[in-house]
Amino acid sequence: MKELYQKLENEQIGKIRLNEPLSKHTTMKIGGPADIFVEPNSIENLEKTVRFAREADVPFRVIGRGSNLLVDDEGIRGVVIKLGKGINHLEIENDVLRVGAGYPMVPLATIMSKKGFSGFEFAGGIPGSVGGAVYMNAGAHGSDISEIIIEARVLYPDGTLKWVSKEDLNYSYRTSALQFDGGICVEAKFKLTKGDPEKIYNDMKSFKDYRHRTQPYDMPCAGSIFRNPLPQHSGRLIEEAGLKGYKIGGAQISELHANFIVNTGDATAENVRDLISFIKKTINDNSGIDLHTEIEIILSQESN
Repeated sequence: MKELYQKLENEQIGKIRLNEPLSKHTTMKIGGPADIFVEPNSIENLEKTVRFAREADVPFRVIGRGSNLLVDDEGIRGVVIKLGKGINHLEIENDVLRVGAGYPMVPLATIMSKKGFSGFEFAGGIPGSVGGAVYMNAGAHGSDISEIIIEARVLYPDGTLKWVSKEDLNYSYRTSALQFDGGICVEAKFKLTKGDPEKIYNDMKSFKDYRHRTQPYDMPCAGSIFRNPLPQHSGRLIEEAGLKGYKIGGAQISELHANFIVNTGDATAENVRDLISFIKKTINDNSGIDLHTEIEIILSQESN
């Protein structure tokens, strides 16, 4: 591990830290240390990081802004690669947007709306980054990434880097092919529509304000915990079961929106996992419906 760390340092890959607490890099403020934490300063150096880790037979894991993530209290063994600054380029040519995976969604939606480009209004309140949004087909307010994406540039675990079409990303509700083949989105192209900047901005702001009124983003959380078992909605099922406000340790079902679990200050990943299990059992006992998590839960022994 030390040899890999030294090699990454010598190559000036970007920011590198040993035993970095991942609670600093998740919106739930939960997570133990990463053995090696890397924030590459370019796509080329991301490729190098993945290649060096594979050559050293060290497991690696890629994260974005940590907004849809629950990391184990024991942390993550191996290398954690954060896509952020350095992979956050943005280019607009005619009505096509090309943007790096590390670009945060909320500022992106705001910038596009002010420039009069429609398509990203739904993302005005989504706290993740472009890479994570592409990976999970993030969406809200009746739209999602699959509605606007043209193609994504994907780095695969074997080192292959190529553009993948929307069709081959195989999108469905909160799901993409990347969740099954280990691909890392490094950038994406989106098809936008030119319109009235004032109307587009107001629509985006309206969606953003609605999310902030109805969801507990003033507390550490990871977004929606469960996928909606359509036509039902997880939040409604949990609320009807009388579980709003229920706590295990420092983890609490939000009083504002029942499909959110908030960290009241000292929650552990174990608290959150126990609360998720309790919710799933209660809903299944009450209605026979199996809830499935939308957040990604990473256990310390998991690796690529």
